[in-house]
Amino acid sequence: MVTEPVVVIGAGPVGLAAAAHLAERGVEFLVLESGPSVAAAIDEWRHVKLFSPWRYDIDSAARRLLEASDWLEPDLDELPTGGDLIDDYLAPLAKTLADNVRYGAEVVAVTRVGYDRIRTAGRETSPFLLRLADGDEVLASAVIDAAGTWRRPNVLGASGIPARGEGDVADAISHALPDVFGRDRERFAGRRTAVVGAGHSAATTLLELGELVDHEPGTEVVWVVRGTDQARTYGGGDGDELPARGALGTRLKRLVQSGRVELVSSFRTESMARTADGRVALTAGDQQVVADTVVNSTGFRPDHDMVGELRLDLDPILGSTRALAPLIDPNQHSCGTVPPHGVDELQHPEPGYYAVGAKSYGRAPTFLLATGYEQARSVVAALAGDWEAARDVQLNLPETGVCSSNLAYGDSADESAGGCCGPAPVSVEAPVSRGLATGITGGLLTVIDAEPTTQSGCCN
Repeated sequence: MVTEPVVVIGAGPVGLAAAAHLAERGVEFLVLESGPSVAAAIDEWRHVKLFSPWRYDIDSAARRLLEASDWLEPDLDELPTGGDLIDDYLAPLAKTLADNVRYGAEVVAVTRVGYDRIRTAGRETSPFLLRLADGDEVLASAVIDAAGTWRRPNVLGASGIPARGEGDVADAISHALPDVFGRDRERFAGRRTAVVGAGHSAATTLLELGELVDHEPGTEVVWVVRGTDQARTYGGGDGDELPARGALGTRLKRLVQSGRVELVSSFRTESMARTADGRVALTAGDQQVVADTVVNSTGFRPDHDMVGELRLDLDPILGSTRALAPLIDPNQHSCGTVPPHGVDELQHPEPGYYAVGAKSYGRAPTFLLATGYEQARSVVAALAGDWEAARDVQLNLPETGVCSSNLAYGDSADESAGGCCGPAPVSVEAPVSRGLATGITGGLLTVIDAEPTTQSGCCN
C-alpha cells in the first residue's frame, strides 16, 4: 500500500492553498518550491499591485490556519502588491506549514517508480517519483502540480515559434512586468522600448513607461500588437465589476491618444536582428520597429516536459485537460465567464496527478486566482475521499475585461493576451500613479496600473 505523502509542486498562492486544505484534512503532504523562499515567481513582480482587493486573494482553508496563529488580517478592501501578498499572507501561511515546505527543490521530472508511460499492469499502486534538479528524489502518493507558467514565456515570433534571430538578441528582451521605476529603471530611462502583447501585463508596463516619459527626457515607448482593433484591450471601462481593471484600460487608451505611447498594430513579428548602432529591429513584412529593449508580454505556456512519462490527456490546442478546454476556451470565454470546475475536469488518465492553477489552463489566458483556490479545494477533497465536497464546486467570478486571446486582439485568435483578464468600472481623471494592478493568472499574471485605492483584479 502507498503511504507516501501528497506532494505539491510550487509554493505560490494556489500551491499553498492546496497545502492548507491538505493540512486541514489531516493528509500528509510536502510542498516543493524551486525558489529560495515562498512564491519566488511573485517576488519578481513584487512592485506590481493586484487589481483585486484582499478579500478575493485569501483562500478559505489558508484563512482558517492563519486565524489560529498570530496573523493580522489585512484590510480586505485594500489592493495588495505582489510583495504585500508574500509578506502579509503567503509567508505567514508557509510559516504555519513549517517543515512541510521545502525550498530550493526544483522538480525536473515526475514519473511512477518502475513505470514508464507505456507499462500498465500494477501502475496505479506504484508511488510517484519526483526527481529534483540536485539529483535528490522524492516519493509521493499523489501529485498536485501548481508550478505555474511564469518560467515559460511565449516567444515573440508570430507563428508560435521563435522569430528568426530571436535567440541572437535575447539580452535585449525583457521578461514581462519589469520594475520600471525600481531595479530596471536604467534599462528604460532615456531609451526606446517596444512592448509586445495586448494583455494586462503589457498594459501595466506601458502605463509605467508612459509615466517615465514625463520624468526622463529621451524615453520613447512603442506598443506592438498583432490585431487591428484594441477596443477589447481597453477593457470594460465603467462596466467592469473590478474598478482597477477598468481603470487600466481607460488610462491606457488615454496614454495612446496623448501620443506618449506609439501604437503599431497588425504587426506579426517574423524576424529580429541587431542594427548597426546596437539596437534591435523587429520585422514583419515591410514593417519594422526598432528599439533598445523589447518587453515580451505575449503570455506564457506550461511545462509538460517534466511530466512526459505520465499518462496525460491534454487538449491539442490549449494544453489543458481535454475536459477543461471547452470551459476555458479564450475564443468563447473571458475569465469572468468560465464555469465552475474541479476535480472531474482536472483528472488525467494518470490517477493521482492533477495540475492546478495557471498550469491547469495551459495556454489559455483566462485564469483567475479564485478559480485556482477552488480547484485546489476540490482536488484535495477528492484525495481525502470526500467526493461529495469535491464535486460541490462553487465559483462567483467578476465579468468583463480582457481574458481571451482573440477577444483581446480583435481579429487575432492565435496571440496570447499575456495575462489573466480584467474587468473594470472606474475611469480616473487623476494622473497615473505608480500603483500597479495585476491578476495572478496562476503563474501568469495580468497587470494594470491604477490608483492605489482603486485597484482590483481579475486573477485574484
